[in-house]
Amino acid sequence: MVTQLKFNTTNRSQFFSTVRQRVNAYFKDNNLSPNANGAMWTKAIFFVTGYFVMYGLILSNQFGSWAMLGMALAMGMFAAFIGFNVSHDALHGAFSSRSWVNKWIGYSFYFIGASPYVWKITHNVVHHTYTNIPGHDDDIEIAPGLIRVDTDEPVRPWQRYQQWYAFPLYSLASISWVFRKDYMKFFKKTIGSYDNSGHPRREYIKLFVTKAAYYIFFIIIPFLVLDLTWWQFALGFVLMHIVEGLVLGLVFQLAHVVEGTSFPVPLEGIGIDEAWAVHQMRTTANFAPDSDLAAFLCGGLNRQIEHHLFPKVCHIHYPVIANIVRDTAHEFGLPYIENPTFSAALVSHYRLLKELGKEAVPSPVPESVEVTV
Repeated sequence: MVTQLKFNTTNRSQFFSTVRQRVNAYFKDNNLSPNANGAMWTKAIFFVTGYFVMYGLILSNQFGSWAMLGMALAMGMFAAFIGFNVSHDALHGAFSSRSWVNKWIGYSFYFIGASPYVWKITHNVVHHTYTNIPGHDDDIEIAPGLIRVDTDEPVRPWQRYQQWYAFPLYSLASISWVFRKDYMKFFKKTIGSYDNSGHPRREYIKLFVTKAAYYIFFIIIPFLVLDLTWWQFALGFVLMHIVEGLVLGLVFQLAHVVEGTSFPVPLEGIGIDEAWAVHQMRTTANFAPDSDLAAFLCGGLNRQIEHHLFPKVCHIHYPVIANIVRDTAHEFGLPYIENPTFSAALVSHYRLLKELGKEAVPSPVPESVEVTV
């Protein structure tokens, strides 16, 4: 039997009720929907169109191998941006007020070889509830045994170098998703404290059918159609996913695994001794909040604080509600963790990995000191 991890609700924080009331008032007073607006729809169409244009140009077989490689790399980036800007909002129910619209737009996740059903469990339910809690948040188990973010985890000698090898590992995120991760997560009986058994029969069928479709459209058909050697095709496919994986991996890590964020350990018999929303403020960070480019490309995930508090609000609105969240957090004496630029967040992530891995560095043996009397 799985024991559910609980947050402290005895003295429920007034922070969340206050900030939620203020955000709701903003939308009501300005007669705005919290869902997608025209700019959001335009952005979604841009990324989906760019992805399929790259795919069509490659399959046209009218270009040289170097040109096709460039298109494959661009396609990898477009795939990541679809995940951030289109699928992510839809799977949270933020794209539209109509559930069937969110459902169908969420199917865009299949374009990048990932399962919407598995994502909604591991991300929407588990990660958003148990953010940064070791043993419960599956998203911070980046590469168990290789990357250490839990201070209670045993230290391995090689982790003294994790600040260097973590980044190449992130680039494998997408290819792992396509061939390994979804299957592994789907068949795990538990994910943290979440009971992951008893999937509907239709989800078994959808998992295998959609994975097969991805393999057909992105491996078999291109391999048969393109005038490339097997190794040229394999290189292009792998590099496309390396680019996609690196973009995906970096954005998600810079939101939770940076200096200032906490990784709370549940108290036995108590759980997490604070309210859920307060927990989110301590475990989540923004980066490049004033960058229009970051907001455009990252689907608002550069403003993870707003996203974690209001996952059903479309990310196109985050820049405005961020002011409300920040002011309310300060009013209640809560942290509002931000790195001003992408590079600052990257450096902070590097430093945290180095700090968490430095225990693997042997302490220098002190030289013997001769004492004379």
